[in-house]
Amino acid sequence: MEAFKAYDIRGVYGRDFQKEDVYKVGFFLSELLNTNRILVGRDVRLSSPEIYAYLCQGIQDSGADVCDLGVCTTPMVYWATAKYGFKASVMITASHNPKEYNGLKISRENALPVGYDNGLNELERWLAERTVQPKPQAGKGRVSPFDRKAEYLAFQRQWLPDISNLKLVMDCSNGMAALFARDLYGDRPVYLYDELDGSFPNHEANPLDPANIEDLQTAVAEEKADVGVIFDGDADRVMFVDEHGRFISPDLMIAVLGYYFLKEKGLRGKVLQDIRTSKSVRRRIEALGGTMEMWRVGRAYAAAKLREIDGLFGGELAGHYYFRDFYYSDSGLMACSLILGVLSRFKAAGKPVSELMSEIAVYVGSGEMNFKITRKEAAMEALKAEFMAAEQAVAVYDFDGYRIEFEDWWFNVRPSNTEPYLRFIAEAVHRALLEEKVRKAKEILARFI
Repeated sequence: MEAFKAYDIRGVYGRDFQKEDVYKVGFFLSELLNTNRILVGRDVRLSSPEIYAYLCQGIQDSGADVCDLGVCTTPMVYWATAKYGFKASVMITASHNPKEYNGLKISRENALPVGYDNGLNELERWLAERTVQPKPQAGKGRVSPFDRKAEYLAFQRQWLPDISNLKLVMDCSNGMAALFARDLYGDRPVYLYDELDGSFPNHEANPLDPANIEDLQTAVAEEKADVGVIFDGDADRVMFVDEHGRFISPDLMIAVLGYYFLKEKGLRGKVLQDIRTSKSVRRRIEALGGTMEMWRVGRAYAAAKLREIDGLFGGELAGHYYFRDFYYSDSGLMACSLILGVLSRFKAAGKPVSELMSEIAVYVGSGEMNFKITRKEAAMEALKAEFMAAEQAVAVYDFDGYRIEFEDWWFNVRPSNTEPYLRFIAEAVHRALLEEKVRKAKEILARFI
């Protein structure tokens, strides 16, 4: 089925998956994860109420009970799954996708993600091959409210230090961060689009699209703010612009978090990055006393890997940040609070956000570029062969496409797990070298487009 992805079930509702599919997912979920109690949360997308109804009906008809977390953020589902000992949970959301999309993010015990490699593949097969046999009425499950918003807000408040010296602009993207933002950050920030609205009337809830941060950039300039913050649709990601309105590459914020965990708290341990992360991050984390680990892109891999290595925290280029103290899961609100705390303390020492980021970012990056290519494997092999024939590689990683590092530059090429693209990113010690390498990469990839 088109909606089954590497990390979750997601697509245009009514086209890529139907209400009947949602019902069957609900029906088979208790068997897949061996439980008779399933936690369910949802965002405010226009299709979420209908998906919720069919999901719950399927769960009930299988004989399992639904614990209804209500309207919430995706990280709140992760938190409640682990904290309250659920063996299965579902968040109804399409995260940063446009309004016509929706989906199901499934987690198992300890909030570990269920991806295509460890459950969604079997669920997809069951949907195609098996018929549903609802329990008799006496054996059906029940739906019970499980509102834990007050407890979750109290948990989030413990990570927020005094940031009263920061002038903030905060864009909630009409998404789920608006459920908690004012209660957590008070009236100090200038808020943009902090009304819950699943039609996303102001801009799409994807901060990685430059068009969607324009209002934030304008407001930061008008307000003469120290920093701008923007969340995605389900609040599992957060991104920032500096006092000049310039977008900060989200992977660099892993280094900023390093100041909190490694310098201020004095902790020592492993920090996780994805395969696309800037070498600037490793340089700073190691200087602060941490040990950098690299792994595959996506929560289905990152959350499990952070738990496996018992890492302190980790992050991704896409703006996800994972924490041991958040059950090895990602939280946009927790990351926001910790990062703002670090930025506040640097401001108090006379260092604005742009100056701190320029000290961290010692390499020049291309940003991630997408190429619509059918022969993805052949294209990746061509890049690898031609660049490695031209100069000696100092490191080669092959667990998520290729990351090949040379003396003064590196690149990563990988097939998208969610879209029909080959993704390419490069970084070098100076702009001219980067442009030369990107130009060569485009020439190679052009043969496959």
